[in-house]
Amino acid sequence: MEEWLGKPVADALTEEIKEKAEKEGITPKLVILRIGARPDDLSYEKGALARMKKCGFEAEVRTFPKDVSQEEFEQAVDAAGDDPDTDGILLFFPLPKSIDQKRIAQKIRPEKDLDGISPVNQAKLYAGDKSGFAPCTAEAVMRILSYYKVDPRGKKAVVVGRSTVIGRPAAMLLLAANATVTITHTKTADLAAECRQADILVAAAGHAGTVRADFIKPGAVVLDVGINVDENGKLCGDVDAQAVRDEGKASALTPVPRGVGSVTTSVLAEHLLRAAEARRETK
Repeated sequence: MEEWLGKPVADALTEEIKEKAEKEGITPKLVILRIGARPDDLSYEKGALARMKKCGFEAEVRTFPKDVSQEEFEQAVDAAGDDPDTDGILLFFPLPKSIDQKRIAQKIRPEKDLDGISPVNQAKLYAGDKSGFAPCTAEAVMRILSYYKVDPRGKKAVVVGRSTVIGRPAAMLLLAANATVTITHTKTADLAAECRQADILVAAAGHAGTVRADFIKPGAVVLDVGINVDENGKLCGDVDAQAVRDEGKASALTPVPRGVGSVTTSVLAEHLLRAAEARRETK
């Protein structure tokens, strides 16, 4: 079984982005709006800032306390949207319960919404309109498949997870790539049987150990999108990775960490460059 690392995928994409931006003479700017200081948000933020630096892009973080008011945060989203120097915006979801997340998603300008949370970008994704932005992690799944030369066309793909951030968007992207897609979740009656049909299995349930070794069809490609913390305080995915390795039926598995997550910030940088290009064309 092969271990598909995200780093070579991310590095190759980063070089493409950097070269294109230099050729076009564009230096895009990202604004990150973060409420509080959750460890997972800080980890992603650190990776995003590092990726922007590698690409030669600008980035600014605007932070807010956990008790920020709805009005104040809406004003911040509007300000970033109106700022002529800002090409793209990244928000960390989920937001605190005191903030109306749906209203914030409606507030962010679609053309600057790099992680595909606005209703407009979600609609474009489901309509197959490539002018919008898909969530970066879902798109990272597709970049890994492409890099490792897996064509989804005609293949059976099973996605475990139905969130609007990863599961459903990943399913739509696989469908657009002509895979035959089944969306499953933790309430699926016979999850193991559904997963055993998959040539491409995407684990995005958000629960450690959801996908076991007996879920894997011989020769299947398994992409683990989950980010969890085990009883020893270590990061792990949704797949029982050691058991899958020991079983040896999968042809490939992305590890956690060092897998899909490491490609996500490169997709974010690519979206930022696309947003900057589009803004320049409309000026």
